[in-house]
Order: sequence, then C-alpha cells, then structure tokens
Amino acid sequence: MFEGWDAVVLARAQFAFTMSFHIVFPAFSIGLASYLAVLEALWLWTRREVYINLFNYWLKIFAVAFGMGVVSGIVMSYQFGTNWSAFSDKTGPVIGPLMAYEVLTAFFLEAGFLGVMLFGLDRVGPRLHFFATLMVAVGTLISAFWILSANSWMQTPTGHALNAEGQFIAVDWFKVIFNPSFPYRLVHMVLAAYLTTALVVGAVGAWHLLRDPHLAGPRVMFSMAMWMATIVAPLQILAGDQHGLNTLEHQPVKIMAMEGHFQSHKDGAPLILFGWPNQAAGRMDYAIEVPKLGSLILKHSLDAPMAGLDTVPRENWPPVPITFWSFRIMVGMGLLMMGLGLLSLLMRFRGTLYNSRPLHMFAVAMAPSGFIAVLAGWITTETGRQPYTVYGLLRTVDSASPLAAPAVASSLIAFIIVYFVVFTAGVIYLLRLMAQPPHHGEEGPRSDVPARAAGITPAAGAVAEGAAR
Repeated sequence: MFEGWDAVVLARAQFAFTMSFHIVFPAFSIGLASYLAVLEALWLWTRREVYINLFNYWLKIFAVAFGMGVVSGIVMSYQFGTNWSAFSDKTGPVIGPLMAYEVLTAFFLEAGFLGVMLFGLDRVGPRLHFFATLMVAVGTLISAFWILSANSWMQTPTGHALNAEGQFIAVDWFKVIFNPSFPYRLVHMVLAAYLTTALVVGAVGAWHLLRDPHLAGPRVMFSMAMWMATIVAPLQILAGDQHGLNTLEHQPVKIMAMEGHFQSHKDGAPLILFGWPNQAAGRMDYAIEVPKLGSLILKHSLDAPMAGLDTVPRENWPPVPITFWSFRIMVGMGLLMMGLGLLSLLMRFRGTLYNSRPLHMFAVAMAPSGFIAVLAGWITTETGRQPYTVYGLLRTVDSASPLAAPAVASSLIAFIIVYFVVFTAGVIYLLRLMAQPPHHGEEGPRSDVPARAAGITPAAGAVAEGAAR
C-alpha cells in the first residue's frame, strides 16, 4: 500500500502532526499559569472575591491543558529514537543535556508545586499557595527557555565542534545556549503564549457578556484580556520585526522563502503581499507587491539590494509555498490581534467596553487566532530551515532512521486516529468548562476574615463545583 512513498517525508509528517497538537497546549498553559498567578496576587492584595472565583474557574482549565500538553510531548520524544535516530546520535551530546536541563529545572518545578496549586489552598494557606502558583508559572517559562534554546541552536548553531565520530559536541555551553537567534525567538514565543491566552480568556469573557453584560467575573476577565491584547500585540509585532532582521543575518535563505524572493533585486526588493510561489519555475505568479518596501523593512533603505533564491543551489531551497503562506497567516493574525486591542481601547474610552456587542463578537471570533498564529509561526520556522535539521550542517535526509515507508506510515496512521479521538474529547471538555460562567460573587473576604468562614471554597472544591454546574 505504501510502496514508493518516501520514508523521510512520512517521518517529517509524523513529527509535524504530533508537534502541531503539542505546541498549542504549552502556548496556552504558559500564558494561563502567569494569568493565574496574577489573579491570585490581586486576590491577596484586594481581597475581592471576583479574583479568587476567576482563579478557581481557570485553574481546572489549566490542569486539563497542562496534562494534555505533557501527554502529547512525551510521544514526540520517542520519535527522536524511532524515526530520527541518526539525528539523535549526531546531535545528542548537545541537544540531550539541554532537554535534560528542561526536565530537571522546569518539569520537576512544575510537577512539584502543581499539586499544591490544585489542592492546597485550604491546607497550606493563601500566601504559601500563591508561592506554589508562582513557581508553576516560573516553571513554564523555564521550560520554554530550554526548549527554545535547543531548537534555536538547530537554527543558528554555535559553540560546538565535531568529534571523530561525526557528532556535535559542545565546546562553549554559553554560546550553545545563548546562540544568535535564541533571545529573539524566546521573546517572540513567550509574547505569543501570553497573547494566545489573552485571546482565549477574552473570548470566554466576551461570550458570557453577550449573554449577560452585568456578570462581574466575565467583565474582569474581558477587561484584563483586552489590556493584554492592546499592549502586547504591538510589542509582538516589534519583536517579530527584530526576529526577522536576526533571521536575515543568520538564515537569509529562510527570509527569501518567507518573502517569496526568487529573483535578486539590485535596486531594492518589493514587498510581495500575496502571490502564488511557483517553485518549479522559480518565480512568483500573480504577485501583488509594493515596490521597494521589502528592502525598506528588512534593510531600512528603499534601494538596498536583496539577494534571491537564484543565488542559492536548488537542492538547498526550502519549500517556498508553505513557508511563504504560513508567514502571511501569522502576520495576518498579528494584525487582527492589534486591531482587536485598539478597538477595545476605543470602546473603553467611550465607556462601552462591556456593552459593545460587535466588540464581543469580534473577540469571540478571535479565540483561535493565537493558536493559528503559533502554528503558522512554527511552520514558517521549521519549513524555512529545510533541507537541514541543523542549519547548514546536517541535512534532514541524513538525520532519519533507516526505516521502510510502511513502518513509518503505520505509526503515523495510528497517531492520527488516537490523537483525534483523545484530544478531540479533551478539547470538547475544555469548551464545556469555558461555556459555564464563573461564580457570580464580587466582594470577597477582608484580611481579618478567614477564607473558609467567608464562603471561599478550596481550589479543588471550587473547580469541582464549577464543573458540576
């Protein structure tokens, strides 16, 4: 059945499929962990019950999303041994320790405090419980640090040498960890995680405000989410621009594919807004472009020359169509996010933030935009690196395990079936939790009133109560 299929292509498809499922959960849980820490800090500071009610509301959602992210991530690690054994052998001395640091510093921190965060409010007290919540949030950021360091080294490898067996070994761990693209990619990804969470929180708040604009909890979560979109979306566009300039310096071929520049431009490159990349013919068909704007954006000069893919051997070209379009999807989502933030700011100044149905409908429609942008950005990054796994040094075809296509295809089909069944059920459960409004209470206990006496239930009891409603 699978005779004639390419085992490497199937292995790439399998990793891309599992990665696409995995990345959306960490992106959501990184932002949501920080949001929970902010909510609990506000409750401790103001003693307003609305904040602890929102904390309990989002806590169970975080627990489910965190668990789904862990499960989907474990599967990916096995593929390094099954489908990419050559890659693991050659890069293991560098990538292995970075992944181990992530487990030792981040995963243990998250796992150690997660139980206290979920079930310990009435056992350890509010302040120690807040410390546990803060440690979980810090753990998610540390996890992002190490994972992005490892992936960034594959994009811009530095601080290494080759031993007699042809393996990459670290000669300067500082240069390995803080490789040239890492700071830009870390900032870009963390901001993306915060925006992704803000858009989900904002959409849930808007959904409930459409049904009842007087609910305290949805009003608070919607206002907080819109402030995040208003402030962070422009920062993300700026961070993306700086990341693009760094990519131009260290991975120019990726930029050529992202911009659709098949030909070189000696007197200033256009900004191609849309078009159909014809990789076989080496040209952009049906291009809609703005003359010289590409050079202005990338080199801050209208007449700056820009090299094209015609200067690169064809065997080193990335898949231009998918890289070109995924980049535009990511940028398009970013512009829509900024538009939502600016519109919410206008409605806030007009005093109609909680009563503007068009704004609320826009916010609900934008709920998946953060996930779409994260996926599109990751696809741009990974396809633009091809045909290498370690940019310029180790080709993808030399990284795969010596497996027959039917073996890889069988496991890919099994993953597709299991993932769609399990994760569809998980997402439906999350949507049902979000469809229920948070507790209606507003004013909470004062500092001299015990939480239990004031009617604030423990975290575990509150989320269970919310799920049962």
